[in-house]
Amino acid sequence: MPTWLLKTEPDCYNWDQMAADKRTHWDGVSNAAAQLHMRNIQKGDEAFFYHTGNEKAIVGLCTVVKGPYPDPEQPGTTAKGDPKGVLIDIAPVKPARTPVTLAQIKADPRFAEFLLVKISRLGVVPVPPAMDKALRKMAGF
Repeated sequence: MPTWLLKTEPDCYNWDQMAADKRTHWDGVSNAAAQLHMRNIQKGDEAFFYHTGNEKAIVGLCTVVKGPYPDPEQPGTTAKGDPKGVLIDIAPVKPARTPVTLAQIKADPRFAEFLLVKISRLGVVPVPPAMDKALRKMAGF
């Protein structure tokens, strides 16, 4: 089961809101590369919930409860005929016992090739299995 990292501005939507809502759709992703990743997310996958802004940390773990479906806010299709924008639905699993900061990730050579580090502007990135295991241990999941 793949794991992903989903980034959000905590001023717009944060872990506490996610926990209270119990389920939400993940929207606001317009970058083409991030949308490509979203098209590959499937029901049952898990995702690290990452606060950007001043926090810059993994703060929770979610599960994908509905795979990609068309985003009504981004109508149209790609050249391949796929929806231009997609959404996924997620539900909280648990908060991080210890949030994992971007500074910690950047300081650890195991994460040198992590897209969070290499292409930091992406709002959705896959987490390779070895990195997933390390991040789960660091966060206390």
